Amino acid sequence: MAVPTIAPDRIRELVDAAATVAVQTELSALLRSAVKTGMDLTGAKYGALGVLGEQGALMDFVHLGVDPVAAREIGHLPRAIGVLGTISKIGGTVRIDDISSHEDSVGFPEGHPTMTTFLGVPVRVGDRAFGNLYLTDKEGGFTADDEVIAEFLAVTAGTAVSTLRMQDRLRRAALHEDRERIARDLHDSIIQDLFAVGLGLQASTNKISSDPEAVREQLDTAIDKLDETITSLRRYIFDLRPPVWARPSHPSELSRLLKELAAPHGVAVGLDFDCPPDVPEAQVADDLFAVIRESVSNALRHGSPTTIDVRVVCDPENVRASVSDDGSGFDTTAASDGLGLANIAERVERTQGSLFIDSAPGRGTVLHVAFPLQPVNPE
Repeated sequence: MAVPTIAPDRIRELVDAAATVAVQTELSALLRSAVKTGMDLTGAKYGALGVLGEQGALMDFVHLGVDPVAAREIGHLPRAIGVLGTISKIGGTVRIDDISSHEDSVGFPEGHPTMTTFLGVPVRVGDRAFGNLYLTDKEGGFTADDEVIAEFLAVTAGTAVSTLRMQDRLRRAALHEDRERIARDLHDSIIQDLFAVGLGLQASTNKISSDPEAVREQLDTAIDKLDETITSLRRYIFDLRPPVWARPSHPSELSRLLKELAAPHGVAVGLDFDCPPDVPEAQVADDLFAVIRESVSNALRHGSPTTIDVRVVCDPENVRASVSDDGSGFDTTAASDGLGLANIAERVERTQGSLFIDSAPGRGTVLHVAFPLQPVNPE
């Protein structure tokens, strides 16, 4: 097989684009940048990067090109089957001129745009499979040059992911050392100051009857010292808050939560998180994660699903989430508090969000929830 000769201008574009991917400092931004770069360099209409879990199921799916409304109407994330699963099965690049004619094709779900040409490349971190880069619908079909470009981009993305993971470990180690330093400072400074104040107050109790004025002065001194100590303590507490770069991202935290929930059940839980970095803010994220945790837990414990998909997306005013499963479903008109739905409804009502549950016996469950991006302070 002849090695394709890539034009110099395309090589320059590839190097510049790869640099854009490599400098990303947050995983979701890195994945999105890799997808966008792949589409730009090859002329693909649609692009996606699927992150694989330990069992080979898609745990995250970053996609571009499909209208967000159409994506929500599809109702679930892609599964690593059909042509998408072929990449992992053969462990290499797949280039197809007509998806529907491929032997592994299983068709598209209802509402999914029809796609014809396909280029898929595995993304590895070290010697382990991290995910797959998918590019579809290039007019005229993908070329051998496109294949080389996509493979180079996949190597760049895998290296960047590895670098991010190493940086995260180093940051956590630095944070641990900083916390130990603060603990020592608390012991050597704050606690010793409080101990000294306590000794002074204990000594003054012997003078209450004989010299009340001296006791009053000692108490005033103790109060001033306590005020100083409290001020110092507040400063240390503030120092204990991790800096922005050391705080786990929302997608990472939610992915970790879903893995912990799903592990005992052996069920694949996919995640599609499409919000800017640090959005939503912590208070809203707490409510969002609590509802997702309750909903996924309900599905795992009561629905016996084979797959669960979680999708989170932000618009200018709200963060919206859907949790869909292919389990046994239930009659929403007869739902009991035992399913935890009352807790979900109470949290949504308190934050002035919205909630809709679509389910019926035998056809699974889809929960839709939305929270305002600005947290609501209860009166």
